[in-house]
Order: sequence, then C-alpha cells, then structure tokens
Amino acid sequence: MIKYNLTCKDCSKLFDSWFASSKEFERLKKLNYLNCPSCNSLNIDKSLMSPSVFTTKKQKNTLDDQKHKKEVRKKIKKYQKFIKNNFDYVGEDFTYEARSIHYGNKNKKKGIYGNASPSEIEELKEEGIETEVIPWINDNEN
Repeated sequence: MIKYNLTCKDCSKLFDSWFASSKEFERLKKLNYLNCPSCNSLNIDKSLMSPSVFTTKKQKNTLDDQKHKKEVRKKIKKYQKFIKNNFDYVGEDFTYEARSIHYGNKNKKKGIYGNASPSEIEELKEEGIETEVIPWINDNEN
C-alpha cells in the first residue's frame, strides 16, 4: 500500500488516498475513478510527497519517551510505598470496608486501599463515598 497526497487542479483541494501501488493510481486515474471530494472534478494529480525518514530527532524523542516512562514508573512506585506504609490493605473487601467506614459502622484511624471493579467504584461515588483509582504496578512486573 502507498499513500499519496492528491491535489484537485480545479479547486486546489488537498487530500490523501491509499493505493495498492503507483501503477494502481495511474490505472484508476485513466479510468476516471479518482475525483475531488469537494468539487467532484476528475482533474486530480499527485502532489510532492516527503518520505518518512527516521531521524536523530525521532530517536531522541523515543529516548525521551523511555526516560519519561521510567520516571512515571518510579513515581508510581513511590506512591505505592507511601500507601502501603500509611493505609490498611483490605483486598477484595474494599467496597464493603469503604461503606462500613462511611456509614459509621467501623471507626478506622487509617485509610484503606484494596481492589474494586470500575462499577463498584462508580456505585461508591454515587453514594458519596470518596474514592480514587491509582495505577498499581505489581512488584513482579518489569
């Protein structure tokens, strides 16, 4: 597949289209199957195209992205450590425990964290129970 930048010679509209090959473009043009999406003209030509070239700038952006991902991962791990040290883990009982604390059935000195499905979290929020979702990286993940 090849992508061409096309130009309508009548209305100067620029648009892109994909073709199986350059020969296919020529065949479709000869059969008058190519038309402008704006004015419906058949007077269509390929315009100059620049190839996609991998440059050092793109390499730098890739390296920057990798560095950024490592920094984000490091920050998430730091938050996780804080949460583990300052909150009680309640596992799959998170929604039950959150409701118990909210409605006064349990008096907790520490906050809690655990697992809940998106629908359970939505239900808690609808009940006015403050809850947040944070990304969690398991220790065994690279």
